[in-house]
Amino acid sequence: MIQSYVGHLQINVQPQNMPFYKELFAFNGWPTLYEEETLLGVGSASGLSLWFDSNLKAVSNDHDGPGMNHLGLSVKSQADVDRMCEYLREHNIPALFETPRHRAEFSAGPDQTYYQVMFESPDCILFEVVYSGPK
Repeated sequence: MIQSYVGHLQINVQPQNMPFYKELFAFNGWPTLYEEETLLGVGSASGLSLWFDSNLKAVSNDHDGPGMNHLGLSVKSQADVDRMCEYLREHNIPALFETPRHRAEFSAGPDQTYYQVMFESPDCILFEVVYSGPK
């Protein structure tokens, strides 16, 4: 048996939406690792990298169908989720699914919380920003 971990993910996006991802991840503290006209790589402090590629086929994305449902970004505090909500408001990006909100069904116990906001990118990719930990 080997031990593995997620090192990177490639997400196919429309070319005109590349600035959206660069700005969103810069706001979340992910520096740009690589950038050219059709490819953007950003990296997290944990070593995970995301690669946004605009060389794609003209097909639609259905987050309730086969494939990725959403990409969750964990943050260190509830205040960070609230800061993300402010960023979304400033950029006219609606929060989805009655978020931000606490989700007791996902918390680890009565003294814990799972506080999230969910939103969709211009390419219909769902994102979740979540704090999970002590209340």
